Amino acid sequence: MPTNILMPALSPTMEKGNLARWLKKEGDAIKSGDVIAEIETDKATMEYEAVDEGTLAKIVVPEGTHDVAVNSVIAVLAGEGEDVKAAALSAGKAAPPKPAPKAEPAKAAPPPSPRPAQQPAPQPRAEAAAPRTGSNRIFSSPLARRFAKESGIDLQRVSGSGPHGRVIARDIDAAKTSKGLRAPGVATLATGAALASSMSEQQVRALFEDGSYDFVPHEQIRKVIAQRLTASTQTIPHFYETVDCDIGKLMAAREEINEAAPKDKDGKPAYKLSVNDFVIKALALALQRVPNANVSWTDGGMLKHKHSDVSVAVALPGGLITPIIRQAESKSLSAISNEMKELAGRARAGKLRPQEYQGGTTSVSNLGMYGIKDFTAVINPPQSTILAVGTGEERAVVRNGQLAVATIMSVTLSCDHRAVDGALGAELIRAFRTLIENPVMMVV
Repeated sequence: MPTNILMPALSPTMEKGNLARWLKKEGDAIKSGDVIAEIETDKATMEYEAVDEGTLAKIVVPEGTHDVAVNSVIAVLAGEGEDVKAAALSAGKAAPPKPAPKAEPAKAAPPPSPRPAQQPAPQPRAEAAAPRTGSNRIFSSPLARRFAKESGIDLQRVSGSGPHGRVIARDIDAAKTSKGLRAPGVATLATGAALASSMSEQQVRALFEDGSYDFVPHEQIRKVIAQRLTASTQTIPHFYETVDCDIGKLMAAREEINEAAPKDKDGKPAYKLSVNDFVIKALALALQRVPNANVSWTDGGMLKHKHSDVSVAVALPGGLITPIIRQAESKSLSAISNEMKELAGRARAGKLRPQEYQGGTTSVSNLGMYGIKDFTAVINPPQSTILAVGTGEERAVVRNGQLAVATIMSVTLSCDHRAVDGALGAELIRAFRTLIENPVMMVV
């Protein structure tokens, strides 16, 4: 009996994928282990290997198809001796395949189980009102506006019965008999942001009736980022601690180390350290000095990690990804630098394997190259900390009662308050500052 080939789950978070390209065509012989297609997951483009042998009888999902659900039929394989044409006609009725090989994720702490949200106390219902923006615009249908103008009715006094308080034609009819009219000046407070967050795509589009926008469908990576960050901010109690670091010694050490780097026959240096390489190393060592902060929260207990696996945010055209420097505490600055460059290059090409971006015990997000002075970052579950790094800039400081100029870099540590308390977070960021301000401690 022919076998269905299903859309594989190539990562634990994958629910849908894009079928980027078929590497085999209908009628081709397939051997176990042959790469038959390229699948775009939420983070990368990966090769899909066949499990069974036979002939590719029917391609059900053409290449270039987006949002194909995991475990849906994408092709049919005819077994040895089976009629290929008959197998093709049975698409969707074939026997289920043997389990497809999944990309093995890196060992990581399970994400915290979301606790049931506490039900808010009932609030008195406010009278439905025409929603407004800060510019006092009344949200109403074109027909309602025409009827209101013809009848001389002030839209600001009309109670809207449409979606989210939008004034529609029947509200104007009611207002003609003074029903649904409020006293002048009475309004319901509703911000545009709160309104838009709960509206459907069609309702949001209706607010911009002149059509002065372009609609860009979400890519899969954007959807996953939105889901994870929303879950993080809703389920993790964040708090933030900021310190200023004097990186004058670091900048001098970086220049000296880079100048001393060995060169190949073409004159290319073996490595070129960045400030971010020092940040990664300093955070990794700080977690070893403060091991109680190198943890992941679960409802059943705390996971205390032995190594500092540092995730580093890399910007992509459609979002970002966080490749991981494993056991960064034991690697040299030059090794971290070269590994980070290689991972970032493959990340932008969509060639990372799941184990290279899943897991990690902490994260670094550096916007210093964009001139950002300081910011706060959202924790990446199941991690408990993330360090937001600003730009290094010359600032006036006081030393021994005298004004001086120093190169200062502001960093902000976001902590999961369930796992890392304020004092513990302070210990961690203090250990980081000690290391980043004294780079010789990272190379001995």
